Amino acid sequence: MCAVAAQAPQRHILCMKWGTKYGPEYVNRLYAMVRRHLRGDFHFVCLTDNSAGIRPEVQCLPIPPLDLPAGIPERGWTKLATFSADLHGLRGTALFLDVDVVITGALDDFFTQPGEFLIIHDYKRPWRITGNSSVYRFELGAHPDVLEYFRGHFDSIRKQFRNEQAYLSDFLHRQGKLAYWPKAWCPSFKYHGIPRWPTNYWKAPFVPAGARIVIFHGECNPPDALAGRRNRRLRFIQPATWVGEHWRE
Repeated sequence: MCAVAAQAPQRHILCMKWGTKYGPEYVNRLYAMVRRHLRGDFHFVCLTDNSAGIRPEVQCLPIPPLDLPAGIPERGWTKLATFSADLHGLRGTALFLDVDVVITGALDDFFTQPGEFLIIHDYKRPWRITGNSSVYRFELGAHPDVLEYFRGHFDSIRKQFRNEQAYLSDFLHRQGKLAYWPKAWCPSFKYHGIPRWPTNYWKAPFVPAGARIVIFHGECNPPDALAGRRNRRLRFIQPATWVGEHWRE
């Protein structure tokens, strides 16, 4: 399958699953949501250390090693492996999606939006250049220097940047290649989908207007939201029943 993918440029959906935090159902539901919301052909790849239980439409490939020191906080560094000069022979345009997003609208424009490298603009501090790497698009093999520089300067990068998305945003911004998705496309469930206090006690979470991919970070993942759970004290939400309409096979 890799040889076929290398022969002609195409649209790829990339996701990544490692460790035990997320089971195969996250990948399977992500594929199903993409299939419902992206017209035409695409190639779906999961970079993973465990392919058990993942549906056959998904091509599972090994995560390229980063050779990081043992015992350090993960902080998303593993995602930088997607910038390998040769990612298993794949060629074309790649849209990377975190496995815990919920897709609610059309994805076609994510492949046609102008820009060399597109990412979500950070929600909490929009005056900074930092992006949120839950959703980013790039040409496979076009930015090998992102990974090469990281491998050669990890100690200094770790001191300067808290996580992978801060480093990635800074690196590509310095090259004039960083651009952001339209603000409405990738809202945060935490910041944009929960009614303000105190109405959160009687109003259910909602899909923000214009949302195409809702991002779950921090306090909730999709099953938490669906059950009405927040992983912080004194923070209450009603069940987000809309999650069940979209986060399914």
